[in-house]
Amino acid sequence: MGIGARLKEARVAKDISLDTLQDTTKIQKRYLVAIEEENFSILPGKFYAKAFIKEYAIAVGLDPNQLMEEYKQDIPSPEEDTTTQYTRIHRSRKDNMPTKSSAIFSFIPTLIVVILIIGIIFLAWWFITKSNEPDGESPTTEQNEEEFFRPDNQNSASGDEEENAEEQEVDDETEEPTDDAEEEDVTEEEPKLGITVLEKGTVASPTSELELTNVGEQLILDFGSTGQDVWIGIYDINGQSIFSGTVTQDKPVTVDVTGQKRIQLNLGYTPSLTMTINDVQLEFPIDPNERDQQYIWLNVAEANE
Repeated sequence: MGIGARLKEARVAKDISLDTLQDTTKIQKRYLVAIEEENFSILPGKFYAKAFIKEYAIAVGLDPNQLMEEYKQDIPSPEEDTTTQYTRIHRSRKDNMPTKSSAIFSFIPTLIVVILIIGIIFLAWWFITKSNEPDGESPTTEQNEEEFFRPDNQNSASGDEEENAEEQEVDDETEEPTDDAEEEDVTEEEPKLGITVLEKGTVASPTSELELTNVGEQLILDFGSTGQDVWIGIYDINGQSIFSGTVTQDKPVTVDVTGQKRIQLNLGYTPSLTMTINDVQLEFPIDPNERDQQYIWLNVAEANE
C-alpha cells in the first residue's frame, strides 16, 4: 500500500470528507486528491509534497514523522524550478547593469570639489583686495579725549551703563535653567527586539532554534513573497495549528501570536520568503540557497530575564 492509499484509508476510517479536510488543512481539494493518487506533479512544486503530506497526516490522526520515514522513498525530494533559477540570474544581471542615474551621482563629488576650489580662490582674492585698500582718516588722540570728557558724553555714558545694568538684571530674572528642561524632554526608548540563534540547523537536518528577547506587549509575524508562492505552517508548543496557508506576492500574511511562549515554523520555500518579527527582519539560520525548506522553533524569553 502506497502513502496516498494509506492516507485515504485513514481519512475514510475517520469519516472525513475531502471538503472537510480542505477546511481543516487549508490545502486545496485538488491537491488532496493528487496526494491520495500519488500524482505529485500536480502540486505547485515538489518541495510542497512533504509539507502537504504532513498536514494531511496530522488531520487524519497519523504520526507524520513515522509516515515520512516509512515512505521516504515514495516522496519526491524538493528541488528548485529551473524557471526560478533563470529569473534569479536574469534579475541579478539586470541589477548589475549601470544606470544613467548612477553616472550622474558619480559626477556630483567632482562638481563639489570644483565649486570649493572656486570659492577658495574668490575668498583669497577678496582678502588681498581689502588689505591693499588705503586706510581712512581717523580722529586724533586729542580729539577723542576732548569728545570723551564732554559733559554730554559723560551723561550718555552713565545712561548707557544704567541701561546695560537694568537689561542684565532682566536677563538674570528671566533666564531659566536648561538642565531640568533637557532632562524632562529626554524620553526612554523601548528596547529593540533581540533574536539569538540557540541552535543552527544543517542541510541534512534543517531544524533551527531561536530565542526572542524584548518582545514587548505584542508578537506579530509578517510574511511576504518576492516571487514564487510559499506555503507556511505555524504551530504552538502542543503541535496545534495556528496558521496554515500560502504567501504570494499579492497576498502577504500577518499572524498575531501574542502570548505564545514557543512556536514552530514550517517554511516551504525560503528563497522567495521574507519574514519580520515585530518589524525586525529575520535572517534565516540556514542559507536559503543551500536549503530552501526550513523548520524554525521560536522561544520567547521572559521579560525579567
